[in-house]
Amino acid sequence: MSGFFGPLDPAGRVPPRQQTRVATFLISAHGALARQFAFSLPLKLESAWQTELNAQLHRETEIISLLLRATSWVPDLALGYMAASWETAWLPAPMEGIADRSLAAATGLATLAHAVHAGIRPAALLPVEANADDPFVMALRRIEFESSRLLQAQIVFLKGAELAPFRDTVSAALERRHAEIAKLWAEALESVGMHRAE
Repeated sequence: MSGFFGPLDPAGRVPPRQQTRVATFLISAHGALARQFAFSLPLKLESAWQTELNAQLHRETEIISLLLRATSWVPDLALGYMAASWETAWLPAPMEGIADRSLAAATGLATLAHAVHAGIRPAALLPVEANADDPFVMALRRIEFESSRLLQAQIVFLKGAELAPFRDTVSAALERRHAEIAKLWAEALESVGMHRAE
């Protein structure tokens, strides 16, 4: 197995099967985040973190749109089963010990988003000879850039004063989510002959 995409074609493009599998995984993850951000938004924004939810919703939808257009899609019969298992993994997890339901939901969502943005680094899997002008390559690099920006907002929220009394709960939830996402990402990569870059 390889730690990078490939073998690349003569034009330096990632094989369509790898593009399809990885793009589907990323669309599933970022689509779940977008849906949860949308359902978490109140009709009227009343706090800074709610304003940030709105911004993150739009960035997640941009990532999905970019992948849909930049990927060279091929039929992949295994994706139905795989996507079902991924979608189950993104479901909201209960946050025990946080009585405020909206704060608990936002915290659970932030832990999932933190795990997705910190744990899934698709651009790190591009070999140096990948065609920098290829739409899929450019999309993965753009996603990684956006993920680092989104991650900063999640860190600020998770380390904020509102969650200070729940530090142990938040840490345990983050650890659990990171382990789940790392396992799913590794399995998705292994299914196309790759291993996750550390």
